Amino acid sequence: MEYVNFGSSGLKVSRICLGCMSFGASNAGTHSWVLSEDDSRPIIKRALDLGINFFDTANAYSLGASEEILGRALNDFAPPGGSRRGYEGLR
Repeated sequence: MEYVNFGSSGLKVSRICLGCMSFGASNAGTHSWVLSEDDSRPIIKRALDLGINFFDTANAYSLGASEEILGRALNDFAPPGGSRRGYEGLR
C-alpha cells in the first residue's frame, strides 16, 4: 500500500480510501442497498489487511449506523497503535 502525508499533521494515510456509505441498515429508512453489519465487517477487515487506513464516513450514512459499524470493526480488527506487517497505521 502506498501512503501519503495527511497535510502537515505527520500522519500517513493510504492513497486508497474505503467509502463507508454502503454500511448500515436498510431498515434505517435511508437506502435499500446498504449492507448489514455482518456483511460490512469482512470488507473492513480486508481493507485493513491490505493496509488501508483511510475511511470515509459521515453521520448522514444510514443515520449514523455507518460510523458505528466502522467503529466496532476498527475496535475488533485494527491493532493498537496500527502495528501490522505492511501497515503504517495511525499515530
